[in-house]
Amino acid sequence: MNGSEMKGMIKDTLIMFAITLIAGLLLGFTYELTKEPIAKQEQEASDRACAEVFYEADANGELQKVVDLTFEEAAADEALSAKLKEDGYKGAVIDKVFTATDSNGNVYGYVIGVTSKEGYGGDISIYVGITADRVVKGTSILSISETPGLGMRASEVLVPQFRERTAESFVVTKSGATIDNEIDAITSATITSKAYTGAVNTSLHYFDLMNGGEN
Repeated sequence: MNGSEMKGMIKDTLIMFAITLIAGLLLGFTYELTKEPIAKQEQEASDRACAEVFYEADANGELQKVVDLTFEEAAADEALSAKLKEDGYKGAVIDKVFTATDSNGNVYGYVIGVTSKEGYGGDISIYVGITADRVVKGTSILSISETPGLGMRASEVLVPQFRERTAESFVVTKSGATIDNEIDAITSATITSKAYTGAVNTSLHYFDLMNGGEN
C-alpha cells in the first residue's frame, strides 16, 4: 500500500467516524427532546386507563365516571408474584398495582396491571379494576398484537364482558355463556380469549393474596 492509498484510507475512516459521531449526537439530542413528552403521554394514557376500568354504564349504556378517584402506583410485590407462580398462575405476570382512593380517602379498589404471555400474537397487557369488595368493575387494554379481525376484536368482545362481574375465577366457553363465571370466546380466537381471561384471573388471585389469602 503506497502513501496515497494510506492517506485515502485514513481520510475515509475519519469521515465515517465523524458521520457516526454526528448521528449519535443527533439521536441523543432527539431522545432527550422527546423523552419528557413521551413520558407525559404514557402517564396520561395510564391515568385514563386507570379511571376507565371503574366507569359504570348509564341508562343509555354509555360508560361514565361515577366516582372521583386518585391512584397511587406501586411495583408488584415480589413475594406475592412468587406465590402466584406457586399457585399455578404462570401464564401472566403482575406489572404494577394502583391503589384507588375516593375523595374521602377511602380505598375504593385497585387497578392491577397484568401481562399475559400466552397471546396468539404476543404479549397482552391490560389493566383490571377490582373494587375493595372484589367486583371486577372493568378492564382496559394497554397493548395487544393479535390477528386482525380475530384476536384484535378483544376490545369489542372481551372488554364488555368484564364489566361488573363477580366470580372466584372465569372460564372461556365457545358455546355461549350460561353461568356467572363464563366468558364468551372471540370467534376463531380462543387462544386470545383464554390469554385475556387468564390475565384477569391472575389479577384476581393477586388481589386475594394482597388481602390475606385466597378467596
